[in-house]
Amino acid sequence: MSKRGEEKNMLKEAINRILELAEPHIREVNGSSYCDKQMRRIDEDIRAEALQMGTLSGLVDFIKGSGDFKDCRYIVQVVSPTEVRLLSCLDEDRKRETLAEVRAEIPDFPFGRFTENEQFIIGMQSKFVDGEDKKVILAFAGNVKAGTVEKYGDDGVSQKAAIKRGVTSMSEVEVPSPCMLAPYRTFTEVPQPVSSFIFRVKDDERCGVACALFEADGGAWKHEAKENIRIFLEESLKGVENVMVIA
Repeated sequence: MSKRGEEKNMLKEAINRILELAEPHIREVNGSSYCDKQMRRIDEDIRAEALQMGTLSGLVDFIKGSGDFKDCRYIVQVVSPTEVRLLSCLDEDRKRETLAEVRAEIPDFPFGRFTENEQFIIGMQSKFVDGEDKKVILAFAGNVKAGTVEKYGDDGVSQKAAIKRGVTSMSEVEVPSPCMLAPYRTFTEVPQPVSSFIFRVKDDERCGVACALFEADGGAWKHEAKENIRIFLEESLKGVENVMVIA
């Protein structure tokens, strides 16, 4: 056999060996079956892609207005304060089909980061529900005088700074912290949870005064938000007997 023929045979044997290694091999050991490859079962049922939505009201209208939800039971799962899923009952493969996904469109606020005073004020005005503590913080942030935060002191818990009183006068005021605020963090159809925040200010060489809000409730607001969503959906789906809401 020529050298070229030998090279072809060697290449063929190598390819066959690779193909042989790629195949799964099942062995019986002490009465148990083992496979050297990870195998995935091919499902019997064909599943549709989930319908994407942005509001809870849209999901309610979809369930009530569609004729697809009559034959079996369905689950509405409140996954998080910003996500809800509509799931089917178990199919022949013991899996659930995700029929719809609802994701809240909420504004972004830089919690835990110091931002320039003007940007902080605009963010609070547009991304928080009105309340007494919101008014106090806005009044403080809008009138604090640059260069006075360090001068009047910071003991790690509370801060003091000078704020403007009219055109010429100033007075020493303690930073209002902690405070109770309700940012827009979940679907607008439900009440926004009120939670505790630590409000801090500092002098900044670049922008003069910088402000920040730090969450101080350990994430408890998420449980309240999910419960608010569950209550809204249960009230809105009264009379629809084959849909269960869980959170």
